Amino acid sequence: MLTYELKKSPGVPLYEALYRCIRGDILSGALKPGEKLPSKRALAENLEVSKITVEAAYNQLLSEGYIRSQEKVGYFVEKVEHRPQSQPGVLPREGEPPRECLLDLTANGTEQFPFSVWSRLQREVMLDYGEKLLLPLPNQGIPELRAAIADHLAGFRGMHVEPENILIGAGTDFLYNLLIQLLGREKIYAVEEPGYDKIRRIYAAGGVRCVSAPMDGRGVIPDSLENADVLHFSPSHHFPTGLVTPVSRRMELLNWARGDKWIIEDDYDSEFRFDAHPKPAMQSLDGSGRVIYMNTFSKSLAPSIRISYMVLPRSLMEQFQRDLGFYSCTVPSFEQYTLARFLSRGYFEKHINRMRKFYKNRRNAVISLLENCSVSQRLTILEQDAGLHFLLKADTRLSDRELTGRLEKAGIRVKALSEYYHDSDEDRHCLVVNYSGLKEEQLQKALAEFGNIM
Repeated sequence: MLTYELKKSPGVPLYEALYRCIRGDILSGALKPGEKLPSKRALAENLEVSKITVEAAYNQLLSEGYIRSQEKVGYFVEKVEHRPQSQPGVLPREGEPPRECLLDLTANGTEQFPFSVWSRLQREVMLDYGEKLLLPLPNQGIPELRAAIADHLAGFRGMHVEPENILIGAGTDFLYNLLIQLLGREKIYAVEEPGYDKIRRIYAAGGVRCVSAPMDGRGVIPDSLENADVLHFSPSHHFPTGLVTPVSRRMELLNWARGDKWIIEDDYDSEFRFDAHPKPAMQSLDGSGRVIYMNTFSKSLAPSIRISYMVLPRSLMEQFQRDLGFYSCTVPSFEQYTLARFLSRGYFEKHINRMRKFYKNRRNAVISLLENCSVSQRLTILEQDAGLHFLLKADTRLSDRELTGRLEKAGIRVKALSEYYHDSDEDRHCLVVNYSGLKEEQLQKALAEFGNIM
């Protein structure tokens, strides 16, 4: 029987501590491939934790491929590459990177934040509200911010929503978990293939079953959703391909959702497109109240501003207040009042317009460097209008893992498109280049290394 000493740590849920322990034993070889794991009930009793804790840990291991499930039999360890044992004195000290990073093409930029405007609004809010900032908040968020978001959505996304149907939360992670409770853990969630793996992991950690929703050149394929109850996808700007779902496909998916199905429209990063104005949100086409719209200010302002929101259909908002209304709002009032003024006074629109111009110039400079480098004939730029990243097709005989591994050793951190596929390990010889945080001089230095590696 597996035995671990689990201790609660700040920011680390108990299920994650258990997940890390079992994963460590699998990687070290203490748990052998094919070995059967204890049942959820038996392990929970042995460790004196809840069955839900064990179930969440097993679900995370299952979603990452460390274990497999055999119906009515149990869970078994999968064969994975063992982690080499660390030698004393060779690990980098805490806080230091394992090697110098010449160029990071996976990081987001935080430049051009409107510090002067933001700090001025914060001072105003402090003076105007004073001790009122310390009072409890409505569980949906302050009315001023919800009204400002509704006005923004009307002008920017063609959506006509009532402020009382908007729910504010500290990051989309929190909102995903609220939706799991609201829609029910018995639902089967379909997520895009390829897609952002963190979404799948959050749902799995929340105890719901996830399936892949394959895509073609027009977005998620409706016929692939036969066994799904909830579809989570990004019709206006898919990550990482940059694909925009056309209206005809959106209508097919809305027809699929009629009845007892739900669509979660994730509009993350839709502000930064350079080929045209943002497409109308799918929520504006929904006449049956089956679309849940989600967005965040983390990308458009800064990752540390953990303010996200979702627009719930009226029936779901009523259910939320009835079943989950005991939850408190997770965003401080000080930040909410500041953002409300930033939106309502037009500063956000000015900021987005300025950032579009800034990032478009940076994108053009990066593409120019790539098109004129020594290996340009072996590189093809794809989906360059897809927000703050584009795809770079490489003519190479290396596998995706070999290519990114050699680039990493040379100090160039980048992810391959194949890493965003859950059900396929096919090499696609395509890199996902996030240019929002890089400098031109960094790229110039890195291109010489890139040519030697390919």
